[in-house]
Amino acid sequence: MKLIFGFAMLLPGFLFAQKTAQDFGYRHLQFKYDSDLVDVLIASKKGDEEKPKPLFLFCQGSLPVPLIVYDDAGAAGLFPFAEETLTEKFHLVIISKPGIPVTAHVNDLNPDFTYAGSSESFPEEYLQRNFLDYYVDRNTFILKSLQKNNWVNKHQVVVAGHSEGATIAAKLALKNKTVTHLIFASGNPMGRIMSMIERSRKFENDTTQLAESDFEYWDYLLTQQNKKDSTDYYAQTDYSFSLPPFDYLSQLKIPVLIAYGSVDYSAPFNDYFRVWCMHHRKTNFSFACYTGLEHNFFGVAENGQPDYNQFNWNKVAADWSSWLEKK
Repeated sequence: MKLIFGFAMLLPGFLFAQKTAQDFGYRHLQFKYDSDLVDVLIASKKGDEEKPKPLFLFCQGSLPVPLIVYDDAGAAGLFPFAEETLTEKFHLVIISKPGIPVTAHVNDLNPDFTYAGSSESFPEEYLQRNFLDYYVDRNTFILKSLQKNNWVNKHQVVVAGHSEGATIAAKLALKNKTVTHLIFASGNPMGRIMSMIERSRKFENDTTQLAESDFEYWDYLLTQQNKKDSTDYYAQTDYSFSLPPFDYLSQLKIPVLIAYGSVDYSAPFNDYFRVWCMHHRKTNFSFACYTGLEHNFFGVAENGQPDYNQFNWNKVAADWSSWLEKK
């Protein structure tokens, strides 16, 4: 069986007598943030769990997917890349989505591996918190809490984010002065709404002006944003992630790596940001564009769909490691 949700691939070889993160080889920590109990998983090199190393926080993309999804044959990887690429030098950190279990069997999930629980939609706890500033503030609290441990080297803190997580990582790096390096992967410097418009442009023609509906949706988001009593949580989420990360990125002084596939919908905006950085002599930014790869760093088949046989996440993570060594 192969699980593909966003970017995770199946990793075989686990037995599932128990369904806890510890059984998969991860440390499972819990922190109280406001009224929320937050689950945090740590991946460390075996034998180095108590060895002081810097933290590498990975902010995953959108959708309420449990951190570990499994069936009777195996489990999807906690990270989209081989962990040993980075655990030699870092403790890898990932934080669960609010209201979403850490582990789940595929039979308990929707076909796209999202978690609904007993509701027809996603859990209310998730919907009420699934916006940018909640994640930024929560993750800042988690980093501060983790840095109290003796196994954390506090001189370096790397924050990486993919897709929606890239926007979280960018604003987190701006607000949290302990962050020393940022990796902005498959994000859109101009915000989610621009990715939606660009996607529509690629599929529209003279008779299907698809992007017009995106502009109408943006107008709706602006209207909802001005309603203090709005309960359209999806609109609140899309609005918060549509505000351009450019505003956060352009203020950063720390080393930043922008990584993206050339056929991703966000590619033109990352290309523009590279031109802008060159024009303004922003030498703390580095760019890695992967020719012919899509949003999740897969290749693209002749029909234009992702080719899941062309898995490139390990190469991408190795490039991250090389960049960090130089910076």
